[in-house]
This record gives sequence, C-alpha cells and structure tokens, in this order.
Amino acid sequence: MNIGGFQKMTLLDFPGKVACTVFTVGCNFRCPFCHNASLVTCKSNELYSENDVLSFLEKRRGLLDGVCITGGEPLMQKDIREFIAKIRQMGYVVKLDTNGSFPDRLKQLVNDGMVDYVAMDVKNCMDRYRETAGVEMPDLSIIEESIDFLLEGNVDCEFRTTVVKEFHCTDDIDKLAQRIKGTKRYYLQNFVDSGELIGENLHSVDRKTMEQMKEIAEKYIENISLRGI
Repeated sequence: MNIGGFQKMTLLDFPGKVACTVFTVGCNFRCPFCHNASLVTCKSNELYSENDVLSFLEKRRGLLDGVCITGGEPLMQKDIREFIAKIRQMGYVVKLDTNGSFPDRLKQLVNDGMVDYVAMDVKNCMDRYRETAGVEMPDLSIIEESIDFLLEGNVDCEFRTTVVKEFHCTDDIDKLAQRIKGTKRYYLQNFVDSGELIGENLHSVDRKTMEQMKEIAEKYIENISLRGI
C-alpha cells in the first residue's frame, strides 16, 4: 500500500462511526478542484508504511469502530484487498471512497464482504464528466457500471458531488440527480479552496444556488444534504 496521509480519528468521514482515515497515493483522475493534489499527483511527502497503520489500529481496538480508506483513488492500489483483510481481522468495519472508475474491483470487494460502506464521487452529469474529471476518459460506461451496481443496494452507500462554479450549473445537477435516482443518500458539497489544487481560478457557489440545486435534486432523490455552506 502506498499511503500518503493518516488521520488518527474522525467523527465525520464514516457515518455513525468513530474512525480513522487512510489516504492512498495516486489517482487516474485530475479533477481541477481536487483538494488533495499532492496525493493525486504522487508528490506527497508524508508517507506512512502499512505497518504504521496496522500497528496503530491494533492499539486502538475497542476505541475505534472503523477505517475509512480514501485517496487519491484507493482501488488503484494493487494490494488493497490484502490491506482491507488485515483491517477486518482486527474487527474493524471499512468504508471505501472511490471515483467509480474500477467497477470490477469495486464489485469484487463488495460481493466478498470486504467493505461495509461505499462513498462514490460522481463528478457531474455524463455530458460534462470528462471536463470535470480532468481527463479524456475513453469510456464513461465504467462510471455508469459503478453507479448501477451501487444503486442495486449491494452495500450501504452514498453518492456525493463537489459543486464548483466553473463546472456545475443547476441543469447539470438535474441531469446527474436523475442518473442516480433511487440512491439512499446524496451529498452536494460546496467547493473549498484548500490552497493545494490541481487547477486554479476556481470558485464556490453561493448559498442560494446550492439550495436551488438541492431543490432540483429532491425531485428524484429523497435524502439530500448540503455541505460547506
């Protein structure tokens, strides 16, 4: 495992759980608004060994409930399954964050009972997906496949979209919400400039626009929450 960051406790990343968060290095997307640019571009200086994380978890048995594995894109890690297996052997539940571009790996982990919760970042409506993801993806069907799999209810999950003024309008959110209709949870999170972005000259949207987007999405999805307003 290539681990570029480690947060020892969080009450926010794993719904209903006291957890820690592991940040993997590397991603196949280049979202201009990504707030973890050093993890995405493999320039992270703060590296942790797998043993560092596992040793910490061993000591925190009974104090932590779960582990959130995020990135970067965790499913790029060749030994992700083995890492999760070691975590589960200690009795922890596991949350996986993913951009949905590795549907086969996602399905295998879920079907084998390796993850308990999945959060998929859906970047935009399909018309603007490549632009928003920052890469010329040859086949958007892999994203569609991951969306469909999660909508089948195979694992507890959420979808979430980071809203950026330069990339999202209310019509985009309307199309996207239609696509993920039926999900139990959808989060619209306003862009925040972390100071460590891939792109530049990007902006959040105003509260009124965020609320309008929420109202539009509620035509298709019952449980929607706003973050960052």
